[in-house]
Amino acid sequence: MLDHLAIQVADVAASARFYDTVLGPLGGRRILDFGETVGFGRAHPSFWIGPRTTPGEAREVHIAFTAADRATVTAFYEAAVGIGAEPLHAPRTWPEYHDSYFGAFVRDPDGNNVEAVCHAAE
Repeated sequence: MLDHLAIQVADVAASARFYDTVLGPLGGRRILDFGETVGFGRAHPSFWIGPRTTPGEAREVHIAFTAADRATVTAFYEAAVGIGAEPLHAPRTWPEYHDSYFGAFVRDPDGNNVEAVCHAAE
């Protein structure tokens, strides 16, 4: 249903480094630098970051990226924690969502809840 998603960040360079690192294990990469806006994806940009331009306090966003398998979820989590991201939930099965939901959650530099999830059975 979604074609792409963009979020505002306080420090584009710091957030770009974070997403360069954590999206790598998921097969994502930086595809386009468009001024102060950066697009990430696999074949085309589907996730964008750019400078905060609206006034007021930022609100936490939850972003879940698809992982091909459970090992990739774990690699995402380890990459994020390895660069100092706050761990929220280590990789595990979340049966309250569905029997094969396997996800891990961390905070990005702006405090957003970033997840990698695999829906495939072991």
